[in-house]
Amino acid sequence: MSLFNVFDISGSALRAQTIRLNTTAGNMANTDSISSSTGSTYRARQPVFASQLDAAGEAMGGVEVLGIVESQAPLRREYRPEHPLADQDGYVNLPNVNPVEEMADMISASRSYQSNVEVFNTSKQMLMRTLSLGD
Repeated sequence: MSLFNVFDISGSALRAQTIRLNTTAGNMANTDSISSSTGSTYRARQPVFASQLDAAGEAMGGVEVLGIVESQAPLRREYRPEHPLADQDGYVNLPNVNPVEEMADMISASRSYQSNVEVFNTSKQMLMRTLSLGD
């Protein structure tokens, strides 16, 4: 494995964690969005990651985002008969976003991002020091 591969691996992890942070931010932004029907209610989203594989199906390092899936957890319903979007029984539909889980996920993604930036910077310093050995 070449030292240059570290940049590819770390770069793929940075891209993946950026998508994870953006998805989590979207979930947090929609925590309190209200809907009158279950079909139009926001559902929490999560990215799906996988190891990057070469043509032979061997893991080559790095991560790729396969897609973003919606949570199948049940939606929240609250009794708010005075709300204009309440159904005939007086209930409104709220997203299945758990703010505590989302904050924990955001902290985890942020720390992973920071760790990969450190890997990137350390690798760069090692290459620079290697180049200066001949001086």
